[in-house]
Amino acid sequence: MELADILAKDSVIACAKPTCKRQLLQLAADKAAELINADPHDIFTTLIEREQLGTTGLGEGIAIPHGKIEGLKAVTCLFIQLEHAVDFDAVDDKPVDLAFVLLAPKGAGADHLKALSRIARLVRSPGLAASARTIKDAGQLHQLLLDAQSQSNAA
Repeated sequence: MELADILAKDSVIACAKPTCKRQLLQLAADKAAELINADPHDIFTTLIEREQLGTTGLGEGIAIPHGKIEGLKAVTCLFIQLEHAVDFDAVDDKPVDLAFVLLAPKGAGADHLKALSRIARLVRSPGLAASARTIKDAGQLHQLLLDAQSQSNAA
């Protein structure tokens, strides 16, 4: 599963302005609902319930909130770059300013795990997070992420 298959250009938000974790998850739910034609409340509830199981804040300012959505046809990813980092209860207690939001169909166990694994590897790409924090254009951020995956595939 390639990032280009799950992260559309219009799934990238640059310079988002949430001031807390809840607002970030609501923004993600609203944008995802628009993209996949689903109920934003259902998506938000799914993301919140997953966070209650344990934080998806990986550390170093990066989070991967995720969940499974009834009726979703395929794994979908959003990338949100925040203007200002927010407290996310991350494992390293650092605030989050970059979030990959991953949604999968109910029953998509293997695809969901493959996508999570792909994103987890991607965020470890040297310099990716630093570069993502300097770009203020959604299209350029999208290209940066796709290029970083291509480079990690080649390595």
